[in-house]
Amino acid sequence: MMLIAAGWILVLLLGGGLALNSALTGLVTRNFDEQLSYMLLGMIGSAEIGPDGEIYFNRPPADQRFLEPNSGLYWQVRAKGHEDFSSRSLWDQSLNVPADHYDAQPHVYDSKQFAGEPLRVMERSIILPGSSTKWMFTVAASRTELDDQIKSFRSILIYSFAVLGVGLLFMAGLQTWYGLFPLRHVRRAIKKLRTTGVARVADPLPLEVAPLVEELNALLAHTEKQAEEARTHAGNLAHALKTPLTVVTNAATAQAPDLDKTVIREVANMRRHVDHHLARARAVGRRAAGMSRSDVWPSLEAVFRAVERLYETTRFDLDGDRTATVALEKQDLEELLGNLIENAAKYGGGSVFVTVDPLPEGNRDPALCEIWIEDDGMGIPEAERTRIFDRGARLDTGKPGTGLGLAIVRDVVEIYGGSVALAESEDLGGLLVKLRLPRAAV
Repeated sequence: MMLIAAGWILVLLLGGGLALNSALTGLVTRNFDEQLSYMLLGMIGSAEIGPDGEIYFNRPPADQRFLEPNSGLYWQVRAKGHEDFSSRSLWDQSLNVPADHYDAQPHVYDSKQFAGEPLRVMERSIILPGSSTKWMFTVAASRTELDDQIKSFRSILIYSFAVLGVGLLFMAGLQTWYGLFPLRHVRRAIKKLRTTGVARVADPLPLEVAPLVEELNALLAHTEKQAEEARTHAGNLAHALKTPLTVVTNAATAQAPDLDKTVIREVANMRRHVDHHLARARAVGRRAAGMSRSDVWPSLEAVFRAVERLYETTRFDLDGDRTATVALEKQDLEELLGNLIENAAKYGGGSVFVTVDPLPEGNRDPALCEIWIEDDGMGIPEAERTRIFDRGARLDTGKPGTGLGLAIVRDVVEIYGGSVALAESEDLGGLLVKLRLPRAAV
């Protein structure tokens, strides 16, 4: 910020200084030229032709410097075929002005014809009444006074702009320091979090950093929630594995005759618990990685193709919004749909009907995409619809399964901010699963 401020201050001051120097130099030079113009007009106004055909002034120029030799102010009148008529200040010198050219308007220029004395020269050609001769009137003044004035105001400009630049840099530095000062409060607050173990930034902080502190507290809450979830699931997994390990240990210690069957059974039980917690951990990791986006319709078609190979006699129907998108990873979305559609095919009577956003467009929730999965099976009693989501819960033990499918569905859906509910299908008479998932941002 300081480098950018210094760069802009330098550019603006340099540009402003050059513009002001050009304007003042032009103003002083114009004033100087106007004085020469007044003298030239005075000379022309007082010039007359004498009886001998030579020019003379009926009144001499008023400035006394014209009478002092080498005073720095000179005049001269020249014409072809006539002697030069010049001021006493020129003494034994003359202005090198060609008499064979014609300047109808005053012509001003700089000259170095006098060694060590640069001149500002103004000339004009005049034909006086009673004469056909072209007279060249010339007035010249030393540039020393003009250059001294320019040098003086340039020194003032440089000094003033240098002081102004230093002052602006100081103010920019002070503004930067003052503007960023609230961040020091945030640094101390974060240090307090690290050293004292407090969970949130609760100290009163300046208004400028309030949004930053709110986001920091939200991040801390999110991290704390993730850590708590990790601790909870680690404890749940440990608890779930503890009983099978105890059974295996006891059977091995007692040298039970059915040890092999016991090990196989308990290992399968442990694997189910590990798979469940791994699925949940994957969903948490993907949710934390950023906003995901998946198309619902292609995922449903992919799941149908896979399930149809397992249940060839089941009829699958798909209807609804083909453009719906949800804020889930594609792998998680297909795992949810696969569990639910496979359950509908396994426990249904031969028909599975899936609808994406079944409600009319005006009644849809703009934040959630709803997917209905219906079958024509026996359904689930209302009293069991909550318990069925528990890990290992099964109502029909006559068919193969682990009892973890719906538990995984519930956990993954909740991680992404959705919900899942069970009801009775009005059209097919079996179970209706209402899956509500967050829509992807447009």
